[in-house]
Amino acid sequence: MTEPAVLYSRDGHVGVLTLNRPDQRNAMTPELLGDFAVAVERAKADRGARAVVLVGTGSCFSAGADLHSSLKTGDPNGLPHERSFAMYAPFLELRNVGVPVIAALQGHAVGGGFGLSLMADIRIANERDKYGANFARLGLHSGMAISFMLPRLVGVSRASELLYTGRLVIGAEAERIGLVSEALPGEQVFPRAMELAGEIALSLPARRASDEADHEDAPGLGRGGRRAARGAAAERVAHHRGRRRGPGRHAREARPPVRGRLTRAPCPLGDRRAS
Repeated sequence: MTEPAVLYSRDGHVGVLTLNRPDQRNAMTPELLGDFAVAVERAKADRGARAVVLVGTGSCFSAGADLHSSLKTGDPNGLPHERSFAMYAPFLELRNVGVPVIAALQGHAVGGGFGLSLMADIRIANERDKYGANFARLGLHSGMAISFMLPRLVGVSRASELLYTGRLVIGAEAERIGLVSEALPGEQVFPRAMELAGEIALSLPARRASDEADHEDAPGLGRGGRRAARGAAAERVAHHRGRRRGPGRHAREARPPVRGRLTRAPCPLGDRRAS
């Protein structure tokens, strides 16, 4: 029996999502999109996972859309942008995994595959491989929320340059401009991602819920909406079944008792009440 196009497994507290069609360069075929949706749901439901690593087999992380296959999804009578969103929706669902996601970019990530990498919280790249959104060179608009995510990572000016030119960058440059956290020799990318995921797994399992509410701009929510989001995230963390004793409790236990009365220290300038 042929293995699914996307696999999900867990190593300790680290979940692993694997794009498993190296012969097709892990391109976005209907099969891969469907299996990705199933695998992501497994990751979301896995209460034992405290971090997830996303990796592609073969020489490519993902080559993006497969132009030789039919990607007709959604309502055939729908508007173009609605059908485009339906195609990318399984990949966008990665943002709803409740733990940090690390993309191990051991190979090229281009077009939609590059967009998928931006859905991760952390990216580790191959120092020699290429990454970017080449849509402009194909006469297409960038999809996969790339025009939204990329400026948040590298700034508006740099993102505009990359999107308007369709230029690809190698891993070393991607690290320099802040697109990825590290750029390493190819054979070190996945082990480093697993090592980093293991470090994250030692932290509070629900960490991403609170951190996202704090460090994301949450466009459209406004100040009140962001405050409500932070409150809801804090509640999720507080009631998470894997919660450990937090720093507040440790601080209370370590605080020395106060004995005797507290008196006001004399003012070095003297008592001015009489004046």
